[in-house]
Order: sequence, then structure tokens, then C-alpha cells
Amino acid sequence: MDAIEKNLLEQVADIHGVPEGAYNIRANGKSAGRNVTANIDIVTKEDKPGIDIFIKAGTKNESVHIPVILSQAGLQESVYNDFHIGEDADVTIVAGCGIHNCGVDTTQHDGIHTFYIGKNANVRYIEKHYGEGDGKGQNVMNPTTLVNLEENASFEMESTQIKGIDSTDRVTKGVLKDGASLVVREKIMTHGTQFAKTNFEVELNGVDTKTNIISRSVAKEHSSQTFLSKMIGNNQCTGHSECDAIIMDRASVSAIPELTANHVDASLIHEAAIGKIAGEQLTKLMTLGLTEKEAEEQIVNGFLK
Repeated sequence: MDAIEKNLLEQVADIHGVPEGAYNIRANGKSAGRNVTANIDIVTKEDKPGIDIFIKAGTKNESVHIPVILSQAGLQESVYNDFHIGEDADVTIVAGCGIHNCGVDTTQHDGIHTFYIGKNANVRYIEKHYGEGDGKGQNVMNPTTLVNLEENASFEMESTQIKGIDSTDRVTKGVLKDGASLVVREKIMTHGTQFAKTNFEVELNGVDTKTNIISRSVAKEHSSQTFLSKMIGNNQCTGHSECDAIIMDRASVSAIPELTANHVDASLIHEAAIGKIAGEQLTKLMTLGLTEKEAEEQIVNGFLK
């Protein structure tokens, strides 16, 4: 790999060399490296672009990295990755996509990730999106995450997009059986004329299911963001959704909740807060010697931390 590709890997997956454990690296539409372990197998799909990841029941303290990088301007692809996690497994999955676009054509990656998580399994899923390049072509990413949780399984997702993505339509859906838990923490920053849409939909079908969705975002300049959250409580369950956004310059942010309770013991809550940086915060930091711009950066960085 050249220096550009190595930097993209570092940005989206914190990979500085050969990663430990299982991994599959995709670069410009082709496989650029793969490793499997005794407990984690990775198989190339035959009917469409993508891979199947099989994690054996009882696997503990292992990880799998599946980053995607695109440095070829104008490349557009859809990739389908399916994860089959056995019962009682406890694993970390690191995904993410990085684009370097120095051309005039749009570079686009649509990643469709489907999880089948067995009983009592725990999955931590980390997904980062990053774009760069001095070309006029757009960087577009449309990630879809579909999560199917069996009894008492848990899925914790950390999703981050803080630079260089001109357009994104992010879809996350979860279907939960008895005792299952879904937690999502999302961080997004847009600037220029960038657009970001996130769409969460969770079906709380089982008894004592839980979900907690937290989105923090910053919209600068002329960018726009839309946050949609749909929770459906079909049983005794608890659901919480929160959108917290800072709006700056001439940006636009919308938060649209939808709560449906189909059971008397379904408890669903949505919270939304959109506003500018408080003047007293700026003043306090500026009294410490920071310029107004430096103070804004400090507040934004702290907010998205």
C-alpha cells in the first residue's frame, strides 16, 4: 500500500501495520489482505460483493477488522457483509471506510452490514467514516446496519463521521428478542454544503428488551442534518432516543422522533436539543487567552468527545 492508503487505514481503523487477529482489508474494490483465526472465519461471497464473517460460539476477547478504503476517484460500489456470531461469544468488530478523492467524479461506498447475533452473545461494533482529497468530486457514504438479536444478546455500536463526507444516508435497524439490548452512540460533524441523514428504527419485540440511541452532532456553515428515530415497543421494554446538536453559521438541523407503544408496559422516551454554542462558554474560554475561533473549536471537540 502507498502512503495515502496507509493513512486512510489509520484514520478509519487505527491500523498502523498488520492488525492482530482476524481481518479483511478491501481497497479500491478488491481484497488487499485477509487473516482468519481458529475461532473467526472470513469467506468471500460468490453471488455479490462482500464477505461472510463466522464467529464460533463461546469466542472470547477476540477482534476482527474489516476496513474499506477508496483512493481511486470515481469508484462506486455496494458491498454486503454478513456477520454470524455464535452463542455466548464476546467480540469486537472494527469497520469503517476512508475515501481519498482527488478527481472530479463522485466516489461512493455503500456498505450493507447484517448481524445475526446468537443467544447471550456480546458484540462491540466500531465504525468510522472519513474523507479527504483536493479534487472537486464528492465523497459519498451510505452505511446500512441491520442487527438481529437473539435472547439476552447485546450489541453496542460506536459510529463516527467527523470529516470529509459530502453526503451520507445512514440507516440502522434493530430487531430484539427477549432480554436483548441495543446501544448506539453516534457522532457527526458537517461543514460547507455537506448533508447527513441518520435513520434509526428499533423493534422491541421481546420481554425486557432495551435500547438507548444517542446522537451528537455539529453542523457548520451551510451544511444540513436530519435525524430520524423510530422505536416500536411490542412488549414490556424500555427505549430511549436522544438527539443533541450544535448549530453554527447558516446550517440546518432537524430531529424527527416516532414512538409507537403496542404494549401497556412499553416505556419509550425521545429527547432532542438543538442550539448554538452558549455565549458564556465562549466568554469563559476567551478570558483564558483563546481567540473566539479557538474557543469554538475547544467546545466542539469536547462536545463530540
